[in-house]
Amino acid sequence: MFLKRMMTTRNVGTLDRVIRAVPAVIVAVLWLQGLISGVMALILFVLAAMLLVTALTGACSIYYMLGFSTCPVSGAPRDKV
Repeated sequence: MFLKRMMTTRNVGTLDRVIRAVPAVIVAVLWLQGLISGVMALILFVLAAMLLVTALTGACSIYYMLGFSTCPVSGAPRDKV
């Protein structure tokens, strides 16, 4: 029940979502230009993917555990926002 509530509670606001999506775009551009590769690219892809998932879903598990929210309709289920 805890995990379900954590993943279905919107707690990431619009500006925060945009800020989280920017690193994913930057990492993709750097990789496409050949500026990063190997282990460095893998590490950056994992970090960027985590940020991108939270940006797309609007839910951050760390925010949830800390009781923090940047969403104007804090704690609202995703289907209601």
